[in-house]
Amino acid sequence: MNDERKAPAGGFDTSADVYERLESIRQSIDNIDAALIHMLAERFKFTQTVGRLKAEYGLPPADLDREARQIKRLRGLAEESHLDPAFAEKFLGFIVAEVIHHHERIAADASPDTPAA
Repeated sequence: MNDERKAPAGGFDTSADVYERLESIRQSIDNIDAALIHMLAERFKFTQTVGRLKAEYGLPPADLDREARQIKRLRGLAEESHLDPAFAEKFLGFIVAEVIHHHERIAADASPDTPAA
């Protein structure tokens, strides 16, 4: 008799219980992904406000001192949370690059020297 199921140590267990567990775990992952997106949206609302203030007062879009402090802080949080600090730094770098891009756009839009599109 050819049974498609194998013991977990030997390969695949296609019983319904395994699929139910996978679905439950994946639903938790999906919920966390949704929360991350919502949190990033909230974060970007604040960084847009920062960008407008910087543009209003002629401050540069990037703040290297702030970025260095954030990297140090997030690497520490990552270590405490048993997350790879290098990953946390890369993740922050991606976010900061996008924030700077937004700040540059805000500054350009606020500049009286900017030609109309």
